[in-house]
Amino acid sequence: MWQRIQTLYLFISTVLIALLFFCDKAEGVSFTEYFPYLVLIIVITLLNILALTTYRFRVLQMRTAMLSAIVTAALQIWLVVDFFTFGKTDDFHLTAVFPIAAVILDSLAARSIFADELMVRSASRLRAAKRRGKADRNNKTA
Repeated sequence: MWQRIQTLYLFISTVLIALLFFCDKAEGVSFTEYFPYLVLIIVITLLNILALTTYRFRVLQMRTAMLSAIVTAALQIWLVVDFFTFGKTDDFHLTAVFPIAAVILDSLAARSIFADELMVRSASRLRAAKRRGKADRNNKTA
């Protein structure tokens, strides 16, 4: 599980999103004070954990990672809208950019999972063709 690069991408993404529970968005304003942010952060964290633990089911893992990336992008867009709405009164912290890093990592993970799935399907097709070739040779001999 940990030897695959997509697992590391998903783990780092999960850690970045989980850090939002403990960090401030702006000076004295926590991410968890605003209920919709809290719900989105919980959903994204659960999606990342699900993607991280379903490594045996590559298609589900890939879809979960992409769904997590989409929901995280929505959170980031909402943060950007809040930033421009509040104007210059609030200085946002660096943690407000964690979701965009998580989007990039989730997308990279989904891409790597898709590449693994293509490789496994290709190997399965080659093994199946090899088995059919042996069966055809055995039928010709008999």
